[in-house]
Amino acid sequence: MSHPGGCLCGAVRYTIAAEPVGARMCWCRDCQRIASGSATVNVLFPEEAVAITGDLGLFTMIADSGNTVERGFCKVCGAQIYSRTVTPKGLPMRVRAGTLDDPELCAPTAAIWTESAPSWAPIPDHFVRHPKGPPPV
Repeated sequence: MSHPGGCLCGAVRYTIAAEPVGARMCWCRDCQRIASGSATVNVLFPEEAVAITGDLGLFTMIADSGNTVERGFCKVCGAQIYSRTVTPKGLPMRVRAGTLDDPELCAPTAAIWTESAPSWAPIPDHFVRHPKGPPPV
């Protein structure tokens, strides 16, 4: 089992040697900025299963959750590849679903930070909704 993916221009590629542990949409304000007004759609994997090659840019900040979060992106085309929680450790890596070669791999079933979503946000009725951050996976 190997799940490959990469950025828009192909300068960054990755392979994931694990099955997803879930997928969700995130409507925090940081993700809305990353996604230019929409939510990010993230597939969750064990961090140790993700191997990335290419010239990756990194941006680290304190998220609304209070966690220290690192975001990885392609330095060439700017495509967001992942976000991961640096502190606290042990949380799944969130790989952007659109960067997977097979975006059908794992459909989201939940939306997080829904209290930050705009009134027009398209959140499916059957999704589990979390007003803020989710419980640990």
